[in-house]
Amino acid sequence: MNDESIVRTMGHRMDQLELTVQTFETSSGGRIYQIPLEAFPGFWTSVYLVLVEDLRVLIDSGSGYGNSNDQLEAGLSQVSRLESGKAIGLSDLTHIFITHGHIDHFGGLSYIRPRTEALLGIHELDRRNLTHYEERLVVVGRQMERFLVEAGVSPDRLESLLDLYLITKGLFHSVRVDFTYEAIGMHLGPFEFLHVPGHCAGQVVIRLHDVLFSGDHVLADITPHQAPESLSLSTGLEHYLQSLDNLEPWANQARLTLTGHKLLIKDLPARLEAIRAAHVERLNLVLEMLVEPHTIAEISRALFGEVHGYTVLLALEEAGAHVEYLYQHGRIGIENLAELEARDGPVVIKYCRL
Repeated sequence: MNDESIVRTMGHRMDQLELTVQTFETSSGGRIYQIPLEAFPGFWTSVYLVLVEDLRVLIDSGSGYGNSNDQLEAGLSQVSRLESGKAIGLSDLTHIFITHGHIDHFGGLSYIRPRTEALLGIHELDRRNLTHYEERLVVVGRQMERFLVEAGVSPDRLESLLDLYLITKGLFHSVRVDFTYEAIGMHLGPFEFLHVPGHCAGQVVIRLHDVLFSGDHVLADITPHQAPESLSLSTGLEHYLQSLDNLEPWANQARLTLTGHKLLIKDLPARLEAIRAAHVERLNLVLEMLVEPHTIAEISRALFGEVHGYTVLLALEEAGAHVEYLYQHGRIGIENLAELEARDGPVVIKYCRL
């Protein structure tokens, strides 16, 4: 099957944005429709409608923010036209698979859930993100505050960063989950699920025949964001790099990988190697810096320069994940250990190379 037969496109004008549904086909005839959604202003994600055997599966749901839900409905209308007028809407879905518990991938469920009887699935380790969402907001907010203090964020910036961290979290409310992937043996019909923690605790890659859905575990143009495991168990760079290794057998068999953010990957083994190399380079840069003691905030600025808005939090988390990895592997230590021991509560931590 050549590239021309793999994909065709159909454009649709909506709110002066070009919404384009792409169509893919698996080696055994499964039909896949990629629907782009603007999760947040200027930030796009992809959901997938998969038609295979008697299943109509939506993979991820978008954020539910702004025009995201309208764009999903418009995408499904396009799919109906591409399917020779056969109506396919939310009420026609049989299943919804969530690749991982980040709001740009599950936030749309608040809109979708009342409009469908589809069975909703997610990995065990992200189940609480959906079923106990309000509780999780409280827990992660406290963990983020401690992380930011220890990272060396100044008191005058701390409150604004915490507000920024939680500002999008009010978009969602808890929903019922019908099954978890582990509970069904990591497969459902022709779909297989591989647990690949790191970017998110319950991140999975989904396989259908010779096509993979990678969510945010592997992206085509950037290294997926990492945060330290101190913020959420089963995340962190240690888990992520191991998960890249665990994906290798599937990667060698995949013809095509469809990611959570628009671009596809045709050579997944090469992409895995490039991501590994990028993290090794970043770890070496951190080690070079830590000849002298530095905080995570200082390391973040050195790695990513002057950033603004939500990107400040992402840069701090990314730097924190690399510092945590080096600390776990005994490459760095805490320079101000005596201060840490003497004081109650979180203390700004300075790291140095051993």
